[in-house]
Amino acid sequence: MATRAAAGAWVLVLSLCAVAGSQNITARIGEPLVLNCKGAPKKPPQQLEWKLNTGRTEAWKVLSPQGAPWDSVARVLPNGSLLLPAVGIQDEGTFRCRAMNRHGKETKSNYRVRVYQIPGEPEIVDPASQLTAGVPSKVGTCVSEGGYPAGTLSWHLDGKPLTPDGQGVAVKEQTRRHPETGLFTLQSELMVTPARGRAARPTFSCSFSSGLPRRKALHAAPIYPTVWEPVALENVQLVVEPEGGTVAPGGTVTLTCEAPAQPPPEIHWIKDGMPLPLPPSSVLLLPEVGPQDQGTYSCVATHPSHGPQESPAVSISIAKTDEERQTTGSVGGSGLGTLALALGTLAALGIAALLIGIIMWQRRRRQGKERKAPESQEEEEERAELNQSEEPETAESGTGGP
Repeated sequence: MATRAAAGAWVLVLSLCAVAGSQNITARIGEPLVLNCKGAPKKPPQQLEWKLNTGRTEAWKVLSPQGAPWDSVARVLPNGSLLLPAVGIQDEGTFRCRAMNRHGKETKSNYRVRVYQIPGEPEIVDPASQLTAGVPSKVGTCVSEGGYPAGTLSWHLDGKPLTPDGQGVAVKEQTRRHPETGLFTLQSELMVTPARGRAARPTFSCSFSSGLPRRKALHAAPIYPTVWEPVALENVQLVVEPEGGTVAPGGTVTLTCEAPAQPPPEIHWIKDGMPLPLPPSSVLLLPEVGPQDQGTYSCVATHPSHGPQESPAVSISIAKTDEERQTTGSVGGSGLGTLALALGTLAALGIAALLIGIIMWQRRRRQGKERKAPESQEEEEERAELNQSEEPETAESGTGGP
């Protein structure tokens, strides 16, 4: 019964011709594997010996029909073949059998066993729906899980292989291995710079190859992103509603940033020279406007191929009510009255100072005249005395003549 079960439908029996070198055997993980010992008699008594050197052994492990099986790893069947009930990654290695037939002829069998596990179909995650011509863009990430050996992932554009060149095509790869099962997960991220004037909807796909002979590649479902041709970013304009940016207290202001370009740019907002911590949006809504909302606003449009461009700024202010106008008017009138009074007072003081100066000047002038008057009388008296003394002399000179 054991022999029939081992040779049943669930057993992979590999009958190889005797050769001097080793035979390469590839077995799927988890399935049974039977290795034939060439030259061994089909029925006991048998003279044969199996030697194994795998990931489960530190040295050669010896098995024979007379010996006990190696736990659940391997056992010798009655026909001399070696059965591995469920081959695993640790069973990779070298298997040798030496058998002697009833005529004394010795035959050796050498096998080199490799195992594999087919992963699930690869998948492109985070696929791009839109690319920009002339701008490096991420196409997506190709993922393959649960394979052994690791294998490789490849990208294709319109059915042709894409080779990383460090310029228009770049691939970032990552390989992880499960700590318990030993199976691999591969990731391959594709970045491309679409050329201008090429196909508007290219076809991208990826495939997994195990690298084992006679194993077909596995292909992911293709994606068809749209390629946009960049349109120059025109002047960025900021439209405010209500027009002029003046709104009643508690009113609503709508700011719209107009930046026509393809693809649409990313819009950020600035108030009084400082960026606002808001998510990108082409519309800024200010409901129930209060004093804190007053200021100068502008928007910045950032385009991947043209860089940032800022709009002209607009001012948002709150309109004054009638009471505020009256209060402002009264405050302004009283201010003008106070100014006029101050100017009048200064003018009066100036005139008074001028009059006082004139009066003082006139007084000094009079005093000066009074001081000069006595000096004139004395001079007249002196002159009179001189005249009197000159008159007798004149008379004497007149009498003394001939």
